[in-house]
Amino acid sequence: QVQIVESGGGLVRPGGSLTLTCTASGLSTTGMMKWYRQSPAKQREWVATSFVEGHAAYSDAVQGRFSISREGSRNRVYLEMNSLKSEDTGVYFCNIQHSATMQEYWGQGTQVTISS
Repeated sequence: QVQIVESGGGLVRPGGSLTLTCTASGLSTTGMMKWYRQSPAKQREWVATSFVEGHAAYSDAVQGRFSISREGSRNRVYLEMNSLKSEDTGVYFCNIQHSATMQEYWGQGTQVTISS
């Protein structure tokens, strides 16, 4: 059974930093690993992608402030968030792709709140 678990969320002041971790269990192999976020006022939006080949892609909203990395041997993906702003507040979700079947799996999300 595949299980995706995010952790590391919390309350941070503007300008602060936070690192999220996502761990996938029950997956024999992983392809793309992504982070999304959703706030009450917005639809779920894509944040960043880590590709198997090693490169990454970011939304314009987080480019230059966030960094995604993966630890393939442990089926983990991280999201390092710096220079946080109030608009970064939301529930952050991890999305992991099985590299053979291309099926995508979602976690339950972790809350990130940026407030003074």
